[in-house]
Amino acid sequence: MKRILLRVAYDGTKYAGWQIQKGQTTIESVLNETISKLVGEQIQVIGSSRTDAGVHSLGTVAVFDTETRIPAEKLCFAINQWLPEDIRITESYEVASDFHPRKCESKKTYEYVICNRTIEMPTTSLYSYFYHYPLDVKKMQQAATYLVGEHDFTSFCSIGTQAKDFVRTLDGCDVVREGDYIRIRITGNGFLYNMVRIIAGTLIEIGGGKREPEEMKKILLAKDREAAGPTAPAKGLTMLGITFAKDPRK
Repeated sequence: MKRILLRVAYDGTKYAGWQIQKGQTTIESVLNETISKLVGEQIQVIGSSRTDAGVHSLGTVAVFDTETRIPAEKLCFAINQWLPEDIRITESYEVASDFHPRKCESKKTYEYVICNRTIEMPTTSLYSYFYHYPLDVKKMQQAATYLVGEHDFTSFCSIGTQAKDFVRTLDGCDVVREGDYIRIRITGNGFLYNMVRIIAGTLIEIGGGKREPEEMKKILLAKDREAAGPTAPAKGLTMLGITFAKDPRK
């Protein structure tokens, strides 16, 4: 028996998120079914993140155990032949049998993209949130600086979470404009339920003049979901990837 690590990229538009849900098509369910057919075993993948419906990824990590003779580094090519076009394994290799992607020190990076122009562009409509009112990126970046470091992010977590600890550490929270697109890129050691999308919704309110940048500090201290802005739509969010403190490669 060996444990295989996969890096998974997907367009989340047609899926009900990562995690298996009864009666729904999810990334996890498709991977389980596809890999099981390929190797002739009952496979259950373990993912590093549980993205919501409509959220995309360029580098979610998942592992599974198998007795297949297919070389670990070749499994990505074999699996991709069986997967739908909107899911791809970009890398595969063997890791230690006790490696767990959610139980080791790591950093995750997410990006939220806003299409900020008068008329929406159809070529990016599935991967960005269209917002036609003017946004002040300088104010958004100023507000984002308050989020960097270790904080209690209760205000930026949707009700219904299973989390018991709301303290997280953000290494960076940057807001940049590239033409008609505003990118909010956030890196941290962990994220709460809808945390990035709530941060994005709050920064949009600040950029639009509904709040001042300094209010971000008060929102953090409030530890109250109602103190923050709305949850921005899922389609603008992409998980860019995850890095581990120690190389998991066996």
